[in-house]
Amino acid sequence: MDHITLLGYIAAILTSLSFIPQAWLVIRTGRTDGISLLMYAAFTLGVACWLIYGLFIQAFPVVAANAVTLTLAVIIFTVTARERWASRNAIR
Repeated sequence: MDHITLLGYIAAILTSLSFIPQAWLVIRTGRTDGISLLMYAAFTLGVACWLIYGLFIQAFPVVAANAVTLTLAVIIFTVTARERWASRNAIR
C-alpha cells in the first residue's frame, strides 16, 4: 500500500468516525433541534455524489468513507425530518 492510499484510508476512518457520536445522540435521544434540515439535505446529497464518484474512479477509501458517512447522514436526516414534520402536524 502506498502512502497516498494510506492517507486516503486514514481520512476515510477519521471522517466516518466523526459522525458516529452525532448519529448515536440523535438515535438515542431523538433530539434534533440544533440541526439544520436544509444543510443536512445538501450534505447528504453531496456525500451521495462523493460515493458515486468514488465508485467511478474505483477508489476504495472514497467509497468506504462515503458509504459509512452516507448511512449515518441519512439516519440523522430522516430523524430530523420526521421530528420537524411531526411538530408541524401537531400544531395544526
